Amino acid sequence: MEDKYGNLQRFFAACDEMIGGKFILADTKIGELLKSIAASEDLTGLFAAVTKDFDYAAAKKTYLRDPAESNGMRGTAYLPSERGEVLAFVFCLLVEFDAGTLRFNDFLLKYFYEDGSYTASYSLFVGRVIRPFRDIVRDCYPELSRLSDAPIARRREEVLDAIFEKVTLERARVMRLSLKAEDAVAGEVILAELYVAAGRRDAAEIKALLCGYLYFLRATASEGSNSDELFELAAEL
Repeated sequence: MEDKYGNLQRFFAACDEMIGGKFILADTKIGELLKSIAASEDLTGLFAAVTKDFDYAAAKKTYLRDPAESNGMRGTAYLPSERGEVLAFVFCLLVEFDAGTLRFNDFLLKYFYEDGSYTASYSLFVGRVIRPFRDIVRDCYPELSRLSDAPIARRREEVLDAIFEKVTLERARVMRLSLKAEDAVAGEVILAELYVAAGRRDAAEIKALLCGYLYFLRATASEGSNSDELFELAAEL
């Protein structure tokens, strides 16, 4: 008999590893995620249902906007508003990446361009695409929350989500400060690394970088309510 919950947990673990992992391992993690779906009767049934009448070609034209359409240098990507279509769209994207018919590296820099870096672009992609994909599937199996340390795990996820948002706000706040040029550069270097670490959900690296950031804030007298909240959240990790 299939280990239903074990296979479902394997899928969520694969999603978490992709979200918290590094860009260089992305191809491997995408393959592992798809294998976890294939190993679960529940998940193969779920994705068969959501993709049955799904027009993937039309969805790509709707949700992947080329630069010419957005009047910019880079394209933009969206997710459908309907949850079942989100599952179908992301699943089909992952299949294309795994098959090599859509090059993941090119896709990242075209639709999730961030700082000209594959690492930063990957963090943006997993935050905006893989995380909601995982969470929608999780909502389909509420019984799993009764089989694990769900409250603790859920709070940790909430804290990591909040840290990601606070780091984004902090980068904008520091850019508005009247700092010496060298201090402004130092602050942005630290915050850019924090942004990437938060996107990977790397708690250890987040805490290490915040030690340096605390020194920067005190040296430049740049503390603020947002930075205070950022440190309070990190204390929960």
